[in-house]
Amino acid sequence: MSQGAGLVRTTCSSSAFGPAAGAGPRGAGPSEGLLDPIYPRTHGALLKVAQMVTLLIAFICVRSAPWTGFSAYRYFEVVTICNFIMILAFYLVHLFRLYRMLTCISWPLSELLHYLIGTLLLLIASIVTASKSYNQSGVVAGAIFGFLATFLCLASVWLSYKISCVTQSTDAAV
Repeated sequence: MSQGAGLVRTTCSSSAFGPAAGAGPRGAGPSEGLLDPIYPRTHGALLKVAQMVTLLIAFICVRSAPWTGFSAYRYFEVVTICNFIMILAFYLVHLFRLYRMLTCISWPLSELLHYLIGTLLLLIASIVTASKSYNQSGVVAGAIFGFLATFLCLASVWLSYKISCVTQSTDAAV
């Protein structure tokens, strides 16, 4: 009985267990398979990858710069790595369709709140790091990539807000 409940939760029809499950390029429904092959090509996924790359570069630049014993630089490192980990987690949630199994969490709202808080903290960290750079090229490069990541996160805030508003308005109309 619990096996049947698991099947209802993860798939919409019994055709997902056929020999061509998830193999059809146009006929495959969005509920077939665990891995979403279309998600990595979407704008949201590409934006998340760009954010992760810029955050990782910013972290490496500040971490590898000499004389980075100041607490401002440590704060920048913590903010960039925490944002990187959270964006990677959201990417994996969408890639493996975990949002279908964990329905107790409002994923659009949690992603929106993460981007709002993370963007604010990243902006503060980038400003403080840029002001205390003392003409060190690694720290300056890290601050520039921090500002670039802040801009990309602002784009994600806008995209998340747009998606959550569109989802709410279509749900209310039905």
